[in-house]
Amino acid sequence: MENRIDHIHAELVRIYETAVACLKADISAFIEHGTLPPAERRTANLWTYPELTVRYRGNERDVVFGRAFGRLVEPGTYATTITRPHLFADYLKEQLALLDAEYEIEIEVSRSTQEIPFPYVLDGLGMGTVTPQELATHFPSTDLAMIGDEIADGLMIFAENDPKPLALFDGLRTDFSLARLAHYTGTSPDHCQKFILFTNYHRYVDEFVDWAGEQIGKDGYVALAGAGGLYLDEAAPNARARLSDTAWRRHQMPAYHLVREDRSGITLVNIGVGPSNAKTITDHLAVLRPEAWLMIGHCGGLRETQRIGDFVLAHAYLRDDKVLDPVLPPEIPLPAIAEVQQALAEAAGIVSGDSGANLKKRMRTGTVVTTDDRNWELRYTASAHRFSLSRAIAIEMESATISAQGYRFRVPYGTLLCVSDKPLHGELKLPGQANRFYEEAIAGHLKIGLRACEMLRAEGDSLHSRKLRAFDEPPFR
Repeated sequence: MENRIDHIHAELVRIYETAVACLKADISAFIEHGTLPPAERRTANLWTYPELTVRYRGNERDVVFGRAFGRLVEPGTYATTITRPHLFADYLKEQLALLDAEYEIEIEVSRSTQEIPFPYVLDGLGMGTVTPQELATHFPSTDLAMIGDEIADGLMIFAENDPKPLALFDGLRTDFSLARLAHYTGTSPDHCQKFILFTNYHRYVDEFVDWAGEQIGKDGYVALAGAGGLYLDEAAPNARARLSDTAWRRHQMPAYHLVREDRSGITLVNIGVGPSNAKTITDHLAVLRPEAWLMIGHCGGLRETQRIGDFVLAHAYLRDDKVLDPVLPPEIPLPAIAEVQQALAEAAGIVSGDSGANLKKRMRTGTVVTTDDRNWELRYTASAHRFSLSRAIAIEMESATISAQGYRFRVPYGTLLCVSDKPLHGELKLPGQANRFYEEAIAGHLKIGLRACEMLRAEGDSLHSRKLRAFDEPPFR
């Protein structure tokens, strides 16, 4: 079985690399000599993604019904196009091996009819005096009408004889996001890890980089890669000194990756402030099929009994972020993922040294408001009434968006926030108070997120709750 899956993956690599090499060579010939590509490139599908097809006639072998993914619900043909098969090698082999072990299936690899857009193969090619518009005249270009999330959102309509989707994202959608990730984070998607932490303050970056620099060579960690060209493959104290302000500031949402060879390390992304950024980055990270993503930012505490530095474990959300309303209406509930909640709560106890009633004094579980209005305080009367009706305990601007995107794209999610101010109770985030809070709270808060990631890594398949699966799901996770 293993040899069969390896052979299938090797064929995906061969077709993809052959298509990319052909497209690059033809573009280079056009740029350097004005040579037009032969018509057969398109008629013979020589510039196209490989297509992976699975045919299932209804015969099972030994099905594991408790798993949330890797399942074939009904007989039929399932297919998707694949990009960067080397980057997704472990994922593709794992998903195919699960299906092959439990169902009698036929697996086929072939050239698809979906062309690779020229912008995704330009690395290493000089453009000379040729414009992108000229290239688009003769080579495949990015057609936004062909890129979308209709599969994930349950909006795709198929003809009776069309193959069902094998995965949530095809080659076009994936390449689009891989390019955007490099642009926004300032790092290669090859360095992104399976466990992702989001924060909204650069001070967390300093703490993470220092901690990560000391982990290289321990527990399977082999390198630290980050925005602005940061790359360390040997342990280094005070690694934040290697950060270049002028380099990472060029990127809207810089990322930092503590790398394991199997990509089971930890990525930290500083998404900045606001639900739009939160949606943007999760739209693109989702194609990498992470195991989990967690928000570890700051919030305003809404209860009198809370103190600056207390933790908030989100169990539900009041979604006033609005950015996802067209694709996931706010009345759709976002279920808490038990494995994530337990890992965050347990990690908070370990790092803080508190447990039982003492931990409850420092960590409240409840509803978090995510708003798109940074100055919601200016509508205090209306806001306070709505928050009271929801029984909310905290307010911020990203967590519900990140969790809703996790729900939408089947990525386990969670939120542990730290109270930085209490705007309803006169404790505003003033400069002097803020500095003391940052110094005391950030290191501990980050450690909780890091410890939770380590716990979630041990969960394996059980982390992927069936709560995240829709009625008619693609087989791949």
